[in-house]
Amino acid sequence: MKIAVIGATGLVGQQMVKVLEEERFPVTRLIPVASERSVGQTVNFQNKAWEVVNIDTALALQPDITLFSAGGTIAQAHAPAFAEAGSYVIDNSSAFRMKEDIPLVVPEVNGEVMSADQHIIANPNCSTIQLVMVLPVIERLFGIERVIISTYQSVTGTGYKAVQQMNEERQGQQASDPAYPYPIDLNCIPQCDVFLEEGFTKEELKLVHETRKIMGLPNLAISATAVRIPTVGGHSESVNVDCTRVPDVKLLQQALQETPGVVVMDNPDQLEYPMPAMARHKNEVFVGRMRRDLSHTNGLHLWIVADNLRKGAATNSVQIAKWIWQKGWVK
Repeated sequence: MKIAVIGATGLVGQQMVKVLEEERFPVTRLIPVASERSVGQTVNFQNKAWEVVNIDTALALQPDITLFSAGGTIAQAHAPAFAEAGSYVIDNSSAFRMKEDIPLVVPEVNGEVMSADQHIIANPNCSTIQLVMVLPVIERLFGIERVIISTYQSVTGTGYKAVQQMNEERQGQQASDPAYPYPIDLNCIPQCDVFLEEGFTKEELKLVHETRKIMGLPNLAISATAVRIPTVGGHSESVNVDCTRVPDVKLLQQALQETPGVVVMDNPDQLEYPMPAMARHKNEVFVGRMRRDLSHTNGLHLWIVADNLRKGAATNSVQIAKWIWQKGWVK
C-alpha cells in the first residue's frame, strides 16, 4: 500500500510517520511530502530513508491513502485532486470538518459514518477528539443537558515557533520569532487562535460545533474557554457536565475502563490523576478527577488529558486509515 504524508516534516507529520511504523501498517511505499525547501531531504521509516517530494510528484505517484497535515489552505487546494485520483484523503486541518457531506471521524466513536465511496475524511480538532472519547459514555449512562469545557493546551498545538519561543524564554532570552503576542513561559494565554463571534475564539467554537457533529446532537448546549499553557506533553481539559439524570461516579469509572482507547486514572488517595507529562507520546486518552458537582444534583466534574500530537492528530488519522484498510476499500 502506498501512503503519502503531506506535511511530513512538521510536528504532526513526524508523528504520523512514527505511528504508521508503530502500528506495523502495511506500507509498501511511503511518500513524504513537504514544502519545496525540504524536497530532497529524507524521512526514516521502516529502516529506510524515503526522499521528500513535492505535492505534485506525490499526486502522480497515486497513493492509496493520503494523510494531510499541512494546514487548511493546502488541503483545500490539493485534497480534492487526490480524492478524484482514487486516494482516500484524511485531512487534519479544519478545511472540511463542518461540511455536511464529509464525515468527521473518531473511529472508536463514530467510525461507521465512513463509507467506501467517500474519499475525503476529516480528522477533528485535537481538543475535540479527547472530549468525544468520553462524552458519549456519559450521554449513554446519564444523558447530557449542558457541557462547560476549559482547556489547558500545549504549545505543541501551535507548532515549532511556539516551542522555540517557550524554550528561548526559559533560557532568559527574548523570543527571536514569537508565535504569541505575549510571553508563554511562566504564563498562560487565554487565546489559542483568532477571535470570532461574540468574543469566542476559533478553537473554542471548534469544540462546540465539532462535538455536536460527531455525537449527532446538533442542539447540545456547549461552551468552552481555550487557554494556551507552557507545556509540551499534551492538552488537558476540565469538563463540567449537567446530566439529565443523577450521575453515578463508580458506574462511569467502570464504563470508561471498558472503553477502547481510554485509560482511567482516578485514585485521589494515591494522588493518581492524568497529567500532560505522563500522556506524552501515548495514544490513549486519560481520564480522572471524576466527582459529583456539589452545587448541582445532576452535575459531574472530570479531567481529560491526551497527547495532542498523538490521539489529538496523528494517531486518530492513522486509525482512520487502518479502518479504511481493514474494510478492504483500498483496491
